[in-house]
Amino acid sequence: MSFNIRRTIGRSGIKASAVGLGCWAIGGPFLFDGKNDGWGDVDDAQSTRAIELALDLGGTLFDSADAYGTGHSETVLGQALAGRRAEAVIATKFGFTYDEKAKTLLAPDVSPAYIDWACAQSLRRLRTDYIDLYQIHVGDLDDDAADAAGEALERLAEQGRIRAWGWSTDDAAKAARMLKFPHFAAIQQELNVFSDGPDVLDLCACENLASLNRSPLAMGMLTGKFTQASRLAGSDVRAAGHAWVRHFKDGRPRPEFLARVEAIRDLLTTGGRTPAQGALGWILARSPHTLPIPGFKSEAQVRENLYAIELGPLPPAVMAEIETVLSPTEPA
Repeated sequence: MSFNIRRTIGRSGIKASAVGLGCWAIGGPFLFDGKNDGWGDVDDAQSTRAIELALDLGGTLFDSADAYGTGHSETVLGQALAGRRAEAVIATKFGFTYDEKAKTLLAPDVSPAYIDWACAQSLRRLRTDYIDLYQIHVGDLDDDAADAAGEALERLAEQGRIRAWGWSTDDAAKAARMLKFPHFAAIQQELNVFSDGPDVLDLCACENLASLNRSPLAMGMLTGKFTQASRLAGSDVRAAGHAWVRHFKDGRPRPEFLARVEAIRDLLTTGGRTPAQGALGWILARSPHTLPIPGFKSEAQVRENLYAIELGPLPPAVMAEIETVLSPTEPA
């Protein structure tokens, strides 16, 4: 079986599988702000098999970052794609400096000199001479820094080291500043059933940009596999105490989100979908510009996530009912 439905990465014209693969988890352990920022231990051989399976099934979009495992995610991805580079669309990110040996992220840097250096390191680890989509990882930049980064990224495109570039940000107004740059093609935004992003989606629709969707399964909450008894290991980012982790607290799923999953479980599983496939179907239905990038560690996760392509977007009536169920109740 092969899932060959494609979506276009905005005005770049690059076509990729409608559901991609997020490569954060396969980077293994690393620290951010002194806290665990990985998803526990990894098995590189298993990660490689999962990537190879994705290609076999028609999954072509892989989203990594030099921050993930301080380069380890890119290294594993590059090794797995050896001999099959032409089949893949590689998206990766830059902007957080790091100590590769200490496995820790340091200060952000999006200066032109750093961008040039970081791109060279990513190309080396990925074993390729070009990156399809190179993305700013730092979500908030002042206007001068954003403009300087955009100019540097245009130079990389002119040199053939990247094909297109984007920005991982949820700020539509800041992203709109980048429209003046011809190779700006995508915004990576948080988007899932619990966290809509209409401003960014509207910008993507109006300006022919792609919306790559991080946290499409709400860090796993929308897989439906968690209960009140679930406890995650301390090596998992969801147990590390980061303020921006909203769906879990101290490694425990938040009860209010467990309740929301249960409230929409029957809707997500429409047409024989799993809850995860329904959550991805919600994103595919939300806009024709979306490309969700769920994370993975195993072949089973890759198979389940990519099958969402075959199942397709959720029907409009189901989308409307999910919105009704999750909408805040107006006071009487």
